[in-house]
Amino acid sequence: MSEPVLDVVGIGFGPSNLALAIAASEHNDDAGAARVTTRFLERQASFGWHRGMLLDDATMQVSFLKDLVTLRNPTSEFSFLRYLHERGRLIDFINHKNLFPLRAEFHDYFTWAAEQVADQVTYDAEVVSVTPVEGESGEIDAVDVVARQGGRLTTHRARNLVIGTGLRPRLPEGVTASERVWHTSDLLHNLPRIRGTRARRFVVVGAGQSAAEAVATLHTEFPEAEVCAVFSRYGYSPADDSSFANRIFDPQAVDEFYQAPEQVKRLLMDYHGNTNYSVVDVDLINDLYRRAYQEKVLGRERLRMLNMSRMTQVTDTPTGARVAIQSLVTGEITTLEADIVVCATGYHQADPYGVLGVVGDLCTRDDLGRPTVKRDYRAATDERLRVGIYLQGGTEHSHGITSALLSNTAIRVGEILDSVLTRRAALALVAA
Repeated sequence: MSEPVLDVVGIGFGPSNLALAIAASEHNDDAGAARVTTRFLERQASFGWHRGMLLDDATMQVSFLKDLVTLRNPTSEFSFLRYLHERGRLIDFINHKNLFPLRAEFHDYFTWAAEQVADQVTYDAEVVSVTPVEGESGEIDAVDVVARQGGRLTTHRARNLVIGTGLRPRLPEGVTASERVWHTSDLLHNLPRIRGTRARRFVVVGAGQSAAEAVATLHTEFPEAEVCAVFSRYGYSPADDSSFANRIFDPQAVDEFYQAPEQVKRLLMDYHGNTNYSVVDVDLINDLYRRAYQEKVLGRERLRMLNMSRMTQVTDTPTGARVAIQSLVTGEITTLEADIVVCATGYHQADPYGVLGVVGDLCTRDDLGRPTVKRDYRAATDERLRVGIYLQGGTEHSHGITSALLSNTAIRVGEILDSVLTRRAALALVAA
């Protein structure tokens, strides 16, 4: 055992659990004996968030005010404005008159914040098992979390787990990643390797923001290459960021969504999915259209929009990748020889219970196999399991569209921490 029993062990250290570490740090500043003890385990060697898509000109799609802390604690020293002040750019940012920072800048903000709570984090630590610690009467009041760091195993005993393992890149069914076929999450990782290859044709599959960014980037980086955008729509759809629609991201919307009947939840997701999913910033849409039109005027069309189409097959060949594109209108299949195929086909939420082993078997699911989750983001469990299992992600079906988004992160971690502290106090009273 590497330390005394902890109040919280966090699995994963992306923005959500980083925000929780900050909330714990701020609580401990004035908590005295009521301090909360934490340890976050992150398999990466350092903090990193979507590094493969930190394009130079890509901006955030969420206001800087929805940072790690401001909605929970506007006076926090971990705010984006405090970061700007320390970096010497506060006045410059104000003069910019923009709510949406560069994505690379927000990543630097996250890294700056992570450095300040580094005492709570163990990097390069992969969780290999979670085992229950049973009491004499069979109740489980703690779990042992075993992590591998290099060739060494460490064990952390915890009264609560907070699972923030994030999203996993999703490739189309039947498609396997290779040197020529990859997900957009690897865009910046792979660009240096292919810059000297004299690529002549790229195929980008997808209709969302990442797809459009990949198309724009490849079209700029490879001025002699053809870039084919493949999507099933007639054109890219703009993101709905209008004021009323954005209320779906409000903290109050989580309460309303959680209480709503199942059919209303489905309606809300259908109505407002275009605030976040498979949509593109209108400025980028206009830029791509301008490029396509300009090329038409000049008689050299490198940017091809293969709309109302889908990729049905991709095969690696000795010289590239062979891509089958089917028209959804006629059914006709066109075969393209491409140097690189980029799949901007989204992400999926890994099973949050997958890392828990036998402890996961004590967490309940609904009729569709989804986690049953209480309002405080705590998984409903068998009554023997008294350990709090909190989910940062994987709760969209119960808590709405902000389940894994930055928009509500500051509020969400405050609610999780309050729940941990309230339950700890209640257990102390029972023990007394």
